[in-house]
Amino acid sequence: MKIAVVGATGLVGGVILKVLEERGFSSCDIIGVATKKNVGKRIPFSGREIEIIDINDAINSNCDYAIFSAGGKTSKDYAPLFAQKNTTVIDNSSAWRMEKDIPLVVPQINSYSIKESDRIIANPNCSTIQMVMGLYPLHKRYRIKRIVVSTYQSITGTGVKAVRQLASEEKGDNVERIYPHPIHHNLFPCGGEFLENGYTTEEEKLINETRKIFEDDSIKISPTVVRVPVLGGHSESVNVSFYNPFNIEDVFEALNNMEGVKVLDDIKNNVYPMPIYSQDKDDVFVGRIRRDYSQENTLNMWIVADNLRKGAATNAVEIMQYLIKSRG
Repeated sequence: MKIAVVGATGLVGGVILKVLEERGFSSCDIIGVATKKNVGKRIPFSGREIEIIDINDAINSNCDYAIFSAGGKTSKDYAPLFAQKNTTVIDNSSAWRMEKDIPLVVPQINSYSIKESDRIIANPNCSTIQMVMGLYPLHKRYRIKRIVVSTYQSITGTGVKAVRQLASEEKGDNVERIYPHPIHHNLFPCGGEFLENGYTTEEEKLINETRKIFEDDSIKISPTVVRVPVLGGHSESVNVSFYNPFNIEDVFEALNNMEGVKVLDDIKNNVYPMPIYSQDKDDVFVGRIRRDYSQENTLNMWIVADNLRKGAATNAVEIMQYLIKSRG
């Protein structure tokens, strides 16, 4: 099997390679793809080195799969060219997510939406993935009416330049800012670009992608995205209202039975999800589960996941694993 990783030298690209190695793809022909300045560079993979090649050469390499993590413009320009060569593209950018005929997939939830003929498949936004993983088993039982979510998003979601900014600010060094404000000892309620309605592009993704994955445009969603000086993963405070009543015991049962979700909720011993705990793990962690007594049929939850793994690389590789199994 031949697998291209487009954006192999980036933050998510490196994690994709790590997940591929962990999940038994070490013997595959892995094609590393990056910008022209990185062509010829050699990067480690599973005890050997792979050489970075140009994307046009990768298109003509007749890959079985191409996992993209190189930004929306690259995906728009080149994913169709891979698809024309019968390569199945799994794309981490926002380029294809809201296209009507492109499936937006979290394998534990809606792998059924992928058709045999699909050659471009979209990976949801990292904050969307962990939220829908925590909410899906409850949506099936009680049907979601409204979600109010505040995210506390790791700087790793912005990329390596944000990590450098934080590290330099911690040392007191001058550094080129990727953010409009200092991030060390700070946080700010902005993720992505601001829209005319006052929301940001990151907040808009939470609304539109959740509705598409759950196939329910009636769900009301009110998001606020916050960037925090954390490396390990994203955290979310979620307040969710249902059409149907619930009891807390059944909520815990539903979450405990959800593949890819782990409940950490032992408040007597201060056990609850934290990004420092989620780092380098593939599961989505849920805790602080409690009824909202101010609103009928409403629940509070705290959801945490490593945004580079389940929020990006792991979910993409899981999509590929599903396709390999289903298509033979």
